[in-house]
Amino acid sequence: MKMKNTLTIVAAVAAAMFAQASFAQAASAPATRADVKAETKAAAKKHELTPAGEGETGKPAAKTMSTKTRAERKAETKAAAKNNELTPAGEDVTMKATNTKSNEKRVDVKADTKAAAKNKELTPAGEGSAAPKK
Repeated sequence: MKMKNTLTIVAAVAAAMFAQASFAQAASAPATRADVKAETKAAAKKHELTPAGEGETGKPAAKTMSTKTRAERKAETKAAAKNNELTPAGEDVTMKATNTKSNEKRVDVKADTKAAAKNKELTPAGEGSAAPKK
């Protein structure tokens, strides 16, 4: 029994040593700083680098040419802004831009607010919905 354990240990040590030698031969030397810089410059030249931020790591999107001139795009944007059709900045693209100007006078708004407070119709701060009740 003792001989069997000894042979097993010797075989395991021999296998480990041969495996280590084969891995050492297969592994290449680490790249030098100059090699890494050269690879990075080549990738930048080919436009294969991912820009900083949360971009995808795949290939860059195919470049397409616009069919409109810059003046045409600017004119369309001005017209959309005039008609309140532009999407507001931010992450919520479903929200439509609305006209926020009120047609009521300040005195009327104050009177309505006082009447709502008297009738206890005002929502306490921090407890209301995002849109005002009408």
